[in-house]
Amino acid sequence: MSQDAKMVSVEKLNTYPQQPHGGKLVNRVLTGAERDEAMERAKQLPMIMVDLEAVITLEMIATGVLSPNEGFMVEEDYKSVLTTGRLKNGLVWPVPLSFAPIGDRNKQVIQSLSVGDEVALADETREPVAILKLDDIFYYDREFRAKNLFGTNDRNHPGVDAIYRRMGDTALGGPIQLLRRVHWGPFESLRMEPKDTWKLFYEDKKFRSVGGFITGANPLHRGHEYIHRNALEELDGLFVQPLVELAKREYTRHEFRMLSYRSVLDTYYPKERTILAPLRVTYIFAGPREAVLHALIMKNYGCTHALIGRDHAGVGDYYDKYASHTIFDEYTKEELGIDIRLFHEVFYCTRCDSLGTVQTCPHEDRYKINISGTGIRELLRYGVLPPKEIVRPESARIAMQGVQPKGVDVNNQAIAPVGKTIKSIFPYYLHTSRLGGTKRNQPLAVEELTIEDLEAAINDVRSNADRIYRDIYAEFSYLTDTLRSTQPDWVADARESIKRQQEMVVENLEEKVKNAPKQASDEFMYQNKEEAELELEVAKKIIADIPSPLRAEELQYRVWNALPYQRYRGSDEE
Repeated sequence: MSQDAKMVSVEKLNTYPQQPHGGKLVNRVLTGAERDEAMERAKQLPMIMVDLEAVITLEMIATGVLSPNEGFMVEEDYKSVLTTGRLKNGLVWPVPLSFAPIGDRNKQVIQSLSVGDEVALADETREPVAILKLDDIFYYDREFRAKNLFGTNDRNHPGVDAIYRRMGDTALGGPIQLLRRVHWGPFESLRMEPKDTWKLFYEDKKFRSVGGFITGANPLHRGHEYIHRNALEELDGLFVQPLVELAKREYTRHEFRMLSYRSVLDTYYPKERTILAPLRVTYIFAGPREAVLHALIMKNYGCTHALIGRDHAGVGDYYDKYASHTIFDEYTKEELGIDIRLFHEVFYCTRCDSLGTVQTCPHEDRYKINISGTGIRELLRYGVLPPKEIVRPESARIAMQGVQPKGVDVNNQAIAPVGKTIKSIFPYYLHTSRLGGTKRNQPLAVEELTIEDLEAAINDVRSNADRIYRDIYAEFSYLTDTLRSTQPDWVADARESIKRQQEMVVENLEEKVKNAPKQASDEFMYQNKEEAELELEVAKKIIADIPSPLRAEELQYRVWNALPYQRYRGSDEE
């Protein structure tokens, strides 16, 4: 791209409703003759081998996803980010971009380097991917990074473990130049870089606002959909980016997760206002800090709003349930430069007959089906289509094909204990016999639940999730409709029949009372008069309990203000 073309691009960028973080959309991708010259130079430089995660990070930096960073951080920025969540110049940046290669061969190369040198970074093909110009070489303290970034040194934390597995003792800082992009496999045709989305949003589609949504390991469920629909009521566009890199093996494979998103978006979302693109970002497992990073990535893609769910980028129980919300209290809207929209945990309430949160639904747990990403994955693993109330079948059917590993072991268990899965999605089952039912005499123990309990919970939801509100509506409509042709005759017929039968019972008991002796000769075989009278009293009360049969003629009293039709139409003619 010529310098003039770059200037035009910057001028256009300044007219958009959003601006890149730090005011500059980084472009460190070399093209044309400049790229050819740099490639030849790279082959003569010292070479450091890098893994796929580093290659992806290089591409993110070069294409502007991580603007304003132009490379790996020098020590001053690196430590400032770890301790304050900001670059040394005060700009918000929550996660350090560091490069500390491991391996004996790499270590030898690093020992030969000095500040000011250039070094080639090559992938497994031994072909250069990028050139790094060294502005700094410093000691990489893994414990310091882990404690400040994750709040723990526990090796069970996946982010901490990754530091000790992937990082060496010496960090290299400085700007990079990208020589070639890696192929994204099944996602190559869907790849979108920031330069593409800014143009798409603000030139092609003429949006004035776009909500960004970055999502992790789960197929699209209706908690996501709830957030999306709320955003689309207000914003011009929605940009959905499922992460497609380095998910743990027990998650749904990336390509199937992307296909599940495409299936639902194609069927249920407005096509002109919804854009789907994979986000090849490496997982950092930094919990709330990663939520801030994702918000800034959305900003660099051109989004004006960041949609953040309840446990965005959560890592097990290492962080508070709403840590990904409260961390945004540490920054002002102006310094973030993107409107943060926070959403509470979404569930399906069968009494409301809709999705909701604690902010909108007052009902008890006995009416609720929870949307648990982990629980949904386990249902898919067991080979069970999750309830339609929490996952669209279009999403779950495809995701089930990509979940791994599948099935159950010899003890009918999958990755997580079946009881944990039941509790995560069907919490009512531990305390009530069915959806909306009465309390169990003794709550069920999670560790004692079996695959049969899972089957019972699934079948209960499939039969009754939409029945609760439907039955309530049926009762309201029967008692309310004055246009009785909308109601089935058999209800009134049944009520009339029940009443006639009970009147017959009363008539029979009245005769019985007349002839009952005051004293029974055998209390086990005959009734005395007092007991017969009590029986009659109960039978008469039952008649009062029988609902009235409602027919049109019996409801004429409700139509007390009728006028000729013409009068309703504004005519005074008789």
